[in-house]
Amino acid sequence: MCGIIGIVGERDVAARLVEGLRRMEYRGYDSAGVCTIDGGELVRRRAQGKLANLVEELAANPAPGHTGIAHTRWATHGAPTEKNAHPHATPLVALVHNGIIENFKELRDELREGGRTFESETDTEVVVHLVSREVEAGRSPEEAVQAVLPRLRGAFALAIAFRDYPDMLIGARLGSPLVVGQGEGEMFLGSDALALAPLTQDIAYLEEGDWVVITREGATMRDGSGAEVTREFRTSGASAAAIEKGNYRHFMLKEIYEQPTVVAQTLRSYLRPAEERVALPQIDFDISAIDRVTIVACGTSYYAGMVAKYWFEQFARVPVDIDFASEFRYRDPVLTPGGLALFISQSGETADTLAALKHCKANGQVIAAVVNVPTSSMAREADLLLPTHAGPEIGVASTKAFTCQLAVLAALAAHFAVKKGKLTREEEADIVSHLYEAPAALNAALDHDDAIAEIAPLIAPARDVLYLGRGADFPLALEGALKLKEISYIHAEGYASGEMKHGPIALIDDAVPVIVLAPSGPLFEKTVSNMQEVQARGGKVVLISDAAGIAEAGEGCMATIEMPRVHPLIAPLVYAVPVQMLAYHVAVAKGTDVDQPRNLAKSVTVE
Repeated sequence: MCGIIGIVGERDVAARLVEGLRRMEYRGYDSAGVCTIDGGELVRRRAQGKLANLVEELAANPAPGHTGIAHTRWATHGAPTEKNAHPHATPLVALVHNGIIENFKELRDELREGGRTFESETDTEVVVHLVSREVEAGRSPEEAVQAVLPRLRGAFALAIAFRDYPDMLIGARLGSPLVVGQGEGEMFLGSDALALAPLTQDIAYLEEGDWVVITREGATMRDGSGAEVTREFRTSGASAAAIEKGNYRHFMLKEIYEQPTVVAQTLRSYLRPAEERVALPQIDFDISAIDRVTIVACGTSYYAGMVAKYWFEQFARVPVDIDFASEFRYRDPVLTPGGLALFISQSGETADTLAALKHCKANGQVIAAVVNVPTSSMAREADLLLPTHAGPEIGVASTKAFTCQLAVLAALAAHFAVKKGKLTREEEADIVSHLYEAPAALNAALDHDDAIAEIAPLIAPARDVLYLGRGADFPLALEGALKLKEISYIHAEGYASGEMKHGPIALIDDAVPVIVLAPSGPLFEKTVSNMQEVQARGGKVVLISDAAGIAEAGEGCMATIEMPRVHPLIAPLVYAVPVQMLAYHVAVAKGTDVDQPRNLAKSVTVE
């Protein structure tokens, strides 16, 4: 959530700041603003709503200056209004902030007692007043920041501008990512490498507690104690073209169609087809000695973890616990020393998941991280880093990141089983061959896009939709319901199909569409039996199955969606496509904002 960019340059920066914000729209936001330094003044422009509103404001009231900061805000404290939009400022200092200041109330009370007045309802404004108070007392910007940072409790990335220092910015991070970019006679701050991609490929990641002073000449980095440190600059590899939609109507649709390619790229990193083996990165611990796995994640990543639980227990015969990251620490889980804690996150910066990771590390767990950003905080904390290779995902509703997570988790479960002696050589080869079938099967699933689009108008008028699945397809039912909720705003729930008769069947009538995921296989008959219970009560069923399954059970359904017949191992990857497509086309039919649904953020960096 929230996007930060800062530039110390040699020419006016406002337009480039806005372009940087545009590259972070995928994170989700509800207001935006810029602040530049010009003629001994802080020039601030803000707007509620989309970036187009800020662009209009800048057209009417330009913000000249060679140094500036900018921000897209996702509201935490205070409504999404212009007065709550960043940057926040005093006459001397302006700053932008990603994260949350947990002790802002006590700091605000202290500042009010000292005569300070506040213009916004945000937690961020206390920081700008604290820094400004230090500057007014005669401290340098560096001294002011070093005095204030230890007083802040919570999570933050900050970019700070000073009226009287027009060739300098200061950045700081604790719990929220911030990168430094290096150019020719220019320096940059950004929430991620993607924001800086058109400006520079030469970036350094601040570590936890770091802060940095940037000028046109370079960067001086310090750790939490104030000691000067060196953080390596490296080539980011972030593509300036990564946020282009091409010929697709929405980023989400583009990313759905990228899945065969990115899943193939991901599998190439984990499989050796010539040897028919699973090949993971170098592991510095004895995986065969691990007798329990704890999986922690949020949202769509949690559902990927649910599928992985089936695989780990089926193949490796290792017990698996799975928790929502937001609940994990608060139930005081029992963690056996030497257990494996597996964290799944697209960004690698999700606050709840990162906090759970640190809790597990402190309690003697071996840490594995499945992430899409190999330079992220979780990646750097992990004993075993398992990157997905989905590329930047701009649509807020995750699609290709999910299927790449599943590909990595399937390979990990198989490798675990091999090391545990639970898979024969022939069984491992069989798993590898089925995983290599996944990209072609995903392509075949995409061929049914038009048929799914035709079904969308049948679903769009509904107020409630149910999704049913069994076994590893149950998490896909949950994921399908989540996708529909996220982008179409239709209430939807996923259920294990056998649980219908234990309560949810009371919801069934002819106004509630029921989406049934039932690939041919060992659980098909059971799932169809539950589907028929729905039909007997007037439920309108959309059956997602292969040709054989549709031929056997499709009669009486409101609609059917045909998938290729695949091995049960890769069915969760393949059946992700129709539930994503159905949510997409329903959202389009309803006219909602597919790529930036209301109230949602891509990377949730606050608890």
